[in-house]
Amino acid sequence: MKYIKQSVLILASTVFLISCFNNERNQKEKTVRNEAHTSKKYWPNGAQLVISVSMQFETGGQPEGAESPFSGTPLPKGYVDLPAESWYRYGANEGIYRMLDLWKKYDIKVTSHVVGTAAEKYPEVAKAIAAGGHEIAAHGIAWDNQWNKNYDEELRFVKEGVDVVEKITGQKAVGYNCNWLRRSPNTLKVLQNLVFLYHIDDLSHDEPFITKVKGKNFVVIPYTLRNNDIVNIEGKHWSPDQFLAQLKFEFDRLYEEGASKRRMMSISFHDRIGGNPAIVHAMEEFIRYTKEKQGVVFMRKDDIAKMVMNDPNTPIDNSEDQYNR
Repeated sequence: MKYIKQSVLILASTVFLISCFNNERNQKEKTVRNEAHTSKKYWPNGAQLVISVSMQFETGGQPEGAESPFSGTPLPKGYVDLPAESWYRYGANEGIYRMLDLWKKYDIKVTSHVVGTAAEKYPEVAKAIAAGGHEIAAHGIAWDNQWNKNYDEELRFVKEGVDVVEKITGQKAVGYNCNWLRRSPNTLKVLQNLVFLYHIDDLSHDEPFITKVKGKNFVVIPYTLRNNDIVNIEGKHWSPDQFLAQLKFEFDRLYEEGASKRRMMSISFHDRIGGNPAIVHAMEEFIRYTKEKQGVVFMRKDDIAKMVMNDPNTPIDNSEDQYNR
């Protein structure tokens, strides 16, 4: 009986030790799998979240009666709204330069969609943007609609703007932004014909994607209305604190998602709005906030487009195939 008890104890001990060993091995295997999952990089450059800032330069390109703080009480037709004109001049006199100082302080490169007539009227501003190492992208020759132009009219409109800005800055645009994003069914075919690499007039994804234009790859770098000064600051009259809170909430969610999928955060500023002292201060607070996390990279949109163009992990979305054939 004594030996039977000893045998049972020995057997129980052996089973317990084997169980412990198996549990430890399973736990290690689970840890390795989790580490492999969390360490997977969804961007070719190994980032967890890419942030891209747009800095639109439009001052001097606006039409008569363009949106302003005084739009609610417009002057009769034929009368010049001098305070509204001065509001636009703020972008060239103060706003762009204040933002350029901020990007330089933190070594951030942004994309600036430049209206051709703005560059003509303020060539020194356009040159300063290019000299800072920022991308010069296209925004038309004038602040005007494209959705109502035929193919040839639109082609001339886009090309004239590209040529004017290239002559002033030395940079040939490869990225495009329409007035209020409202492109025509021909816009992407026009851009492809002019050897553009990407456009931003799309809100359908939180990552870059490929669309086919006449059977060839064309990159879409999605724009934002959520993190956009003209929509939230000027349109909804948000305070800088509200805008900063929006940026932080968006960043936190996209950064978390970036551990398991490719995520990009887009932020948009306009010379006369985003360049005011309070908004620049809020943006600086946000930049500092992002530096608390690893794997956060600020990038120009042309660099993003080049990086994802031939990446097999870049999704393809042909939702607008009927227009792009």
